[in-house]
Amino acid sequence: MGLWFIRMARRGGILLAVALIAALGLRAYDSQRGPPLQAWHTYVPDDMRAPEIDRADWAQYLDAEDRLFRSVREHVMEKPAEASTSTLSRYVQGSKIDPETFAQDWNRSYVLEPNGTPVGAVVLLHGLTDSPYSLRHIARLYRDNGFVAIGIRIPGHGTVPGALTHAKWEDWAAATRLAVREARRRVGDVVPVHIVGFSNGGALALLYALESLDDGRLPRVDRLILISPMIGITRFARFAGLAGFPAIFPAFAKAAWLAVLPEFNPFKYNSFPVNGARQSYSLTREVQARLAADAGRGRLSALPPILTFQSVLDFTVSARAIVARLYERLPANGSELVLFDINRASKLGTLFNPTSQTLVDRLLSNPPRRFSVTVVANMDADRSDVVARTTPAGETSSSIKELGLNYPPGVFSLSHVALPFPKSDSLYGMTPDSSEDFGIHLGNVAARGETGALIVRLDSLLRMSSNPFFPYLSDRVVETLKSGGQASSASRAEERSPPSESHGDDAPDPADDQWLNVDEAVGDIW
Repeated sequence: MGLWFIRMARRGGILLAVALIAALGLRAYDSQRGPPLQAWHTYVPDDMRAPEIDRADWAQYLDAEDRLFRSVREHVMEKPAEASTSTLSRYVQGSKIDPETFAQDWNRSYVLEPNGTPVGAVVLLHGLTDSPYSLRHIARLYRDNGFVAIGIRIPGHGTVPGALTHAKWEDWAAATRLAVREARRRVGDVVPVHIVGFSNGGALALLYALESLDDGRLPRVDRLILISPMIGITRFARFAGLAGFPAIFPAFAKAAWLAVLPEFNPFKYNSFPVNGARQSYSLTREVQARLAADAGRGRLSALPPILTFQSVLDFTVSARAIVARLYERLPANGSELVLFDINRASKLGTLFNPTSQTLVDRLLSNPPRRFSVTVVANMDADRSDVVARTTPAGETSSSIKELGLNYPPGVFSLSHVALPFPKSDSLYGMTPDSSEDFGIHLGNVAARGETGALIVRLDSLLRMSSNPFFPYLSDRVVETLKSGGQASSASRAEERSPPSESHGDDAPDPADDQWLNVDEAVGDIW
C-alpha cells in the first residue's frame, strides 16, 4: 500500500510539472500577440524606494519627482518610437494629450491651500495605474472647506507604465507615511487630519491607520474616507508572478504584461504589468492580516471612523470583502457604508443576471449592525429618481431621503472607476466641462462599429466613468468635515448594538462573479 501511494504521488508530481510547463508555454506563446512593447513599457525610471522615502521630507520628494519626470521626457518622449506618432499618445511630445502642455500636470503631487488659517488637512491617495488626477475634485472640496489638501503621486505612477514593473507595495506605504507627516507638519497637532483613499489608495489608507495603532511614531488620523477600496481582489493575482515567469527570457518580455495597449489617457496607464497585480494582492493580504490580528486583540476600537462609498456592481474589487473583512469587524465608532445600487428602473433590467439583482441583500447581514448603512437606490422599480435609505448603527428601521438626483437614461449601474468623478469631469464625465480640455473626452465616447475592429475591448470604452450621484457623495464628505460629537454617538451605538453576524474570513464570497478577470480587462479598469 505504501509503495502504491509513493508511485501515485510521483505520477501526480510529474503530471503537475507537465501541466505547469504547458501552462507557462501557452502563456509565453499568448504574450507574443498584440502590439510590440514601446519605450514607455521598457524604460524604468529611478523612483524613490521605501527606505529613502521614510528618510525624506515633502520638498525632497518633490525634487526627486522633478528629476523623475525629466528622465521620462529624455528617455521616452524625446525619442518616440516610429509606431508612436499618434496625436493621441501621451508619450508623444506636444501631442493633444501630452500632460506637460496642460495648465497643470495632474500626474504630479500637489498641495491645495485654503484661504486663511487651515482648519485641518487631508491626504489623498489615488488608485493603481492611476494618478493624483483621480481625487482632485475631492481635494478641491476639502480646500474649499478650509483644509490643506495633499495629493501625493504614489511611486511607480504618473510617469510610464514600465515604472510599475519594479514598484513595491512597501514603497506605496512609505509614500503614505510621508504625506501624513507633511499634513501634520503643515497644520499642527490640534486640528484633524483625514485620509481619502480611492481603490488601491483605499487599501493604503486603511493600512496606515492600522500601522499607526502599533507604531507610536506615526501621527494618528481622525477620519478615513474610502472610495471603492481594494480590501479584496481577484484570486488570479495570487498567481500573477507565475504569469510573468516567461519574461525572464528576453524573447518573451511581453509576458511581464497582462495588457499592452496604446496610452491614450493622459492621467492613467492603459497598459498593465504583472507586477502591479502581484503588489496589489500582497498589499491587500497585508491589510487583511493586520485587520484579523487587531480584531483578535480588540485593538480596532482605536481606529478612526470610516466612511466608505462603494458600487454594488464592481468588476475590480470585492464588495463582499469590504463588508465581511472590514465593516463586520469594526467597533461602533461612527463608521458608515454607502452602497450605490443598480438602476432597477433601467430598460435593460430584463438583461441583468440574477446575481446582480440581489447583491445588496446578500452583501449585508440583518440589522442591527455596529455601523450605519446607506443604500442609494431607485425610489421604486419604475422611477429613475433615487433616494438614500439609511439604517443607523444599532437600529433596525430606516429613514428615506429624496436626493433630487436621477439615474441617467441608458445607465444601468455605476462602476469601480466612476465614483470620484462628477458628470462634468473634463476627462471622464458624461457631460464634460468645456472650461478644461485634456485633449480627449473618455466619458462620453459613443463607439459604434463591428466587433473585433479595435485593439481595446469595447467594455473599456463603454464602462461608466463618472458618477451622477457625485453631488450626494460631496455632501456626505462635507458633513464629515462639519460634524461633531462623533465619539459620543459611537458610544451610544456601542451600548445598544449587539455584535454583527460575521461571515468569517474563509466564507465563500457571494460576489465572486464580480471579481476582476485580470487576464482580459485589468489594463482598462484598475
